[in-house]
Amino acid sequence: MKIYQAELHVHTVLSPCAGVEMIPPLIVQQALQSGLNLIAITDHNASENVPAVIAAAKGEDLAVLPGMELQTEEEVHSLCLFDTLEQLNALQKVVDDALPDTPNNVEFFGEQYIVDETGTFIRRKDELLINNTRLSLEEAFRIVTDLGGLFIPAHVNRQAFGLIYHLGFVPPDLDLQAIEISRQITPEKAITTYPQLINYPLIQSGDVHYLADFLGVNQFLMEEPSIAEIKKAFRGQDGRWFRLHPPLDNFSSLNITFGY
Repeated sequence: MKIYQAELHVHTVLSPCAGVEMIPPLIVQQALQSGLNLIAITDHNASENVPAVIAAAKGEDLAVLPGMELQTEEEVHSLCLFDTLEQLNALQKVVDDALPDTPNNVEFFGEQYIVDETGTFIRRKDELLINNTRLSLEEAFRIVTDLGGLFIPAHVNRQAFGLIYHLGFVPPDLDLQAIEISRQITPEKAITTYPQLINYPLIQSGDVHYLADFLGVNQFLMEEPSIAEIKKAFRGQDGRWFRLHPPLDNFSSLNITFGY
């Protein structure tokens, strides 16, 4: 068993709202300097830079999960995490078919760069990525789950693209393994404000758009950095556990553990 300190919501320069410094080698460098050994790359409705980050992390003590931040027709963001690029590519094909063919307005939204493992420019993504797909939340959940992935509604407490704001509740018929809250709220406050969240493990992410955004307070005890092991940790199965373990200068009184 090994403890994994994780940030599961990291953007690259492919996301138009991300900083120009969000290139693979700097992402890997900052993650390691932040004491992390597990990250997930989750660009908006896109995945082309995931292989480059995986390549940049080769030989380092840093596991990189392939992922995407998918935007549903309800204007809800969710993290879609996988074990393999093949699974992610299968989701990408569905998303490409479900994403409106709207050109990106670079001056308004920002550039969408596809890069290699060194951060060298390859090409621009011309279609606007920050857009609703034609997939409902339930459809997206089923597709990701059927592919063997992990579906986590993102920053649910936020008005912008948050599940609770847009739907008013967490759909009870979806077998969600965990829910993400933003860095702007403590878990205690989130549960007090939205009592239904007490029924779910809560991850907390930096929603990393700039190198300074790494939070990395998600801690897992697992055999390996895989979707199956993460699910076990959320459920507290077979000695695995998950907890929010924040820096002492953030929420020093907090130590919420799932699995004990």
